Amino acid sequence: MADLLATSARYIDNDIYEGAGLVNRPTTELSEIAPGVALIEAFSHVVAFKSGDGLVLFDTSLEAFGQGVLKSLRGWTKEPVSHICYTHGHADHVGGTGAFLCEACDKGARRPQILAHENVSPRFRRYELTNGYNFTINARQFAPATELRMGGQGTPGPRRFGPDPWVEPDTTFRERMEFRAGDTRFELYHAIGETDDHLWAWVPEHKAICSGDFVTWVFPNAGNPQKVQRYPLEWAKALREMAAREPELLLPAHGLPIAGKARIAGVLDTIASALEFLVSRALDMMNEGARLDDIVHGVKLPAHYMDKPYLKPVYDEPEFILHNIWRLYGGWYDGNPANLKPAPDAALAREMAALAGGVARLVQRAEELAAAGTEADMRLACHLVEAAALAEPENREAHAARAAVYGARRKSELSLMSKGIYGWAERESAKKSGKNDA
Repeated sequence: MADLLATSARYIDNDIYEGAGLVNRPTTELSEIAPGVALIEAFSHVVAFKSGDGLVLFDTSLEAFGQGVLKSLRGWTKEPVSHICYTHGHADHVGGTGAFLCEACDKGARRPQILAHENVSPRFRRYELTNGYNFTINARQFAPATELRMGGQGTPGPRRFGPDPWVEPDTTFRERMEFRAGDTRFELYHAIGETDDHLWAWVPEHKAICSGDFVTWVFPNAGNPQKVQRYPLEWAKALREMAAREPELLLPAHGLPIAGKARIAGVLDTIASALEFLVSRALDMMNEGARLDDIVHGVKLPAHYMDKPYLKPVYDEPEFILHNIWRLYGGWYDGNPANLKPAPDAALAREMAALAGGVARLVQRAEELAAAGTEADMRLACHLVEAAALAEPENREAHAARAAVYGARRKSELSLMSKGIYGWAERESAKKSGKNDA
């Protein structure tokens, strides 16, 4: 069993980073973090408290991990589950609930009470309305194969996003609620950040914070380009409210648990400060009349933030958060009048190809830029090769070049979101080029 607290202390105290795979391990292994407190590493983690009158769980992980989490939990204790708290309604936090309900039913035990913020159920309804869209974007973000059921660990199945069914909460709250299980008190607080239905918990008997996805050991997921609005400034506010409790144990839903009042305070402050920096600089430029393009290319987060082992941009990244800040405060118009009512992408691409002297010339220049390999050159290469494929959608040479350019771009990126989107484009054109070996 890994000593997770010692590992997190070593990373934080020495600014050591040894790879995302060592801080986010979906192994379903259980570690007792403190007496009566366990964390089961999965996607997401499950945090468990022994209360003396049933177990209180925070999250249940993906549907595919439910049975593995339950097995590990039962290796630690046979105490029944009395409460399940959803930190928010994402599939990787609520999908495993069915395994716990089935266990209670099979044993004739009391059904666990499910607690959540009041926006969780509306989220589930939205997911049902946009099932196909969510299936596609999550396949693009996480997996190379779109015909695999999300969460099915490679098992072919229907194009469904999330568990079937979504298990609704029994009790919801708006701003704050408190409950007691056995000899342990749990205070639940609503805050918006990654989602509008998020909660974090203060457990005073353990001086512990259950932070859900407010702390994930990657750069905050406040910019995801394919998902609904995120709230970076409110995210920072929630982190500062957690720090005000002076916790001695921090239990996140992804990444390593952290012990020590000063260490936790430093982590929470650093994450909050990084988000506040982005919001402040972006709003300053918006208030001066800048376009979105000016902000995206003009606001740069100081490197010392991303040098921290818990702020690496390997999932989301600051550039994407700037887009979300603009969307939150400024709407969808980006300040470029041509983009207010634009021509179809394909029409613009055909005009570009005609001006350049044909699709072959666009392809040639895209390949030259990609070969140069700088970030600025790669950005231009993607524009040109995309135009080539749009101008002549059946042109196999254009698609071969598009696959090569996006493949190179994928390899040069750090964040999973960028890699996922570029990899999707790479595979798409590899098929159309007849060179489907991506």
